[in-house]
Amino acid sequence: MPTTGHTMTPWALITDASLLVQLVMLILVLASLASWFLIVQRSGLMGTARRSLARFENSFWTKGTDLGQLYRTQETESPGVEGIFHVGYREFAQLSHQETEPDAVMEGVQRAMRIAIAREEERLEKHLPFLATVGSVSPYIGLFGTVWGIMNAFIGLSQTEQATLATVAPGIAEALIATAIGLFAAIPAVIAYNRFAACSEGLINSYYTFAEEFSTILHRRLHNRKGS
Repeated sequence: MPTTGHTMTPWALITDASLLVQLVMLILVLASLASWFLIVQRSGLMGTARRSLARFENSFWTKGTDLGQLYRTQETESPGVEGIFHVGYREFAQLSHQETEPDAVMEGVQRAMRIAIAREEERLEKHLPFLATVGSVSPYIGLFGTVWGIMNAFIGLSQTEQATLATVAPGIAEALIATAIGLFAAIPAVIAYNRFAACSEGLINSYYTFAEEFSTILHRRLHNRKGS
């Protein structure tokens, strides 16, 4: 525990903290750095997915758009709604050329698009549990370091002849830094998790809506082809 005359700067309190409290602080700092990396990475991914959805829907719903031509311009492994369209149209083209019953064709198309949407959901929600874990656990880890530091401070206080606030203050201050670091790690992680979870849910709902609308278009085309 720091002496009474020790300069009580945050860095001095951290360097003079007990080994266990320093370990707690290190864990929290590493968790914070990892969460910030994921926040930046997920923000870019969500933004790209939203722009891709808006751009593709604008092309898809343009009057006179040739779905076959649109299909040929898409990359096979395109993420997002483009990949869902590609998978659905490919399944439609393959099954409809095999003289399969219309209901069987549409069932295959819808199944293929559901699988593609499930993969997109997994991609969008990847690493979100880590942010949720950091947000929920970090305050408790910081609190553990604080409790340990305060306990050591009072143990040291009991061994002094004259118990004063100046004697115990440095030990309590260094312990409280652990809680502060825990909150610093938790708050951005919680905010980011809620934001990304809501964004992911909105995108997935949009993908399901597109899949239903696309299925309707293909179903209509299939019946027109069979009736001609």
